[in-house]
Amino acid sequence: MNETMDEIVAGALNDEMNGTAIDVGGGGPGASVEDVVRSCFTAYEAALVAGDAAAIDSWFAADPRTIRFGVGEEHWGADEIRRWRHGAPPVPAGRRLSETRVDLWGDDLAVVTTLFDYPSSSAVGRQSQTWLRTLSGWRIVHAHVSERA
Repeated sequence: MNETMDEIVAGALNDEMNGTAIDVGGGGPGASVEDVVRSCFTAYEAALVAGDAAAIDSWFAADPRTIRFGVGEEHWGADEIRRWRHGAPPVPAGRRLSETRVDLWGDDLAVVTTLFDYPSSSAVGRQSQTWLRTLSGWRIVHAHVSERA
């Protein structure tokens, strides 16, 4: 258990040193862990739709173990994710979410899953994110995006 806590603290300190600490609010006093994670996910989605690469970056743990698998690409480590994000095209207009779930695996780990689509396409996308609570707040440590075949 100490190794896991050490990793959490190291990741949080890395976030702080890189200036990525975010005040996420999370629904005010008495908000549940699920409410806070949902608030973080909603803020991430807003940044994604706005094409705000810096804000999107700030939601990912600044750690070499952070992973993002996209529809046609894969990124191993926060630096690779950041480089790709800053050159990636914005998501198409009209992104719609459905079936969004926040599943808690304790007070410090959550998995958010959702389906998404766009008015300009018949494809349905799937997105999952593993969120970890660090001393800096909730951060994505693993993300996967795919489309239904």
